Amino acid sequence: MKKTWFITGASRGFGRIWAEAALKRGDQVTATARKLADVSDLTNRFGDAVLPLALDVTDAERVQEVVHHAYTHFGKLDVLVNNAGASLFAATEEASDEQIHDLFDANYLGMVRVLRAALPLLRKQGSGHILGISSGLGITALPLVGFYCATKWAVEALHESLAQEVKPFGIRVTIVEPGAYATDFGKSGKIADALEPYAEFRKQFLTHLVNVERGDPEATAEAVLKLVDVNDPPLRLGLGTSILPRARAAYAERLATWEAWEAVSNAAMGEPKKVRESWVEELIQGTSDQA
Repeated sequence: MKKTWFITGASRGFGRIWAEAALKRGDQVTATARKLADVSDLTNRFGDAVLPLALDVTDAERVQEVVHHAYTHFGKLDVLVNNAGASLFAATEEASDEQIHDLFDANYLGMVRVLRAALPLLRKQGSGHILGISSGLGITALPLVGFYCATKWAVEALHESLAQEVKPFGIRVTIVEPGAYATDFGKSGKIADALEPYAEFRKQFLTHLVNVERGDPEATAEAVLKLVDVNDPPLRLGLGTSILPRARAAYAERLATWEAWEAVSNAAMGEPKKVRESWVEELIQGTSDQA
């Protein structure tokens, strides 16, 4: 059955690869990018099956316009791929407030804007599959990309919560966690000015990154197509061979630490009490009044 997609960040990398894969199998795709010229070439190849649109996810008004335009144009929305984003290379004390703000505006608030625009439409049609594009760095963090990791951890939490909220409406959610791939994503990122104390560490870390084995991004297309075709998709899908080993190691270490400190944690509970929270009761009453 032909599906209709809406993909942000479709100018290159995963967004472009997945857009082309969907179009090649006969699906319809709204392909968005900050510059229309970066996606308009798709029309020459796929004709009316693709709707290329300019979209900067930091522009809330434009997000609403583009999402509703796409929905009206194709008449439905089956797969929403929230993929647009940016990167920032900086130690914690190297990044400026502006750089941090811009990163979260694109990677986190940008996703929120797209979701807010699309969710009323998905609820109305009673279906849809949201793909929130996270990263292996949404599972474990690395140095010098901590702010980027923080945006992906926020994406993970947002979509885990979202999945529970929208399940009653027939909407499914999957957090997609790619490992290291040979894309040019990093080239478009910002690099903070280096502070002298971190210069040597930065050099060593960059040397390590150069030698990291990277996957073929084209190979991810089949996995994503399988994901959107199943009736009961997973909440999380790792892409690449590094994700499961990374998660196993991280959670084994976390569990071991929590268990080692279990007695201290339990003692911090004190004597359990059941307290009636007035603010909760007020919210319940307010919700009942609205209903």
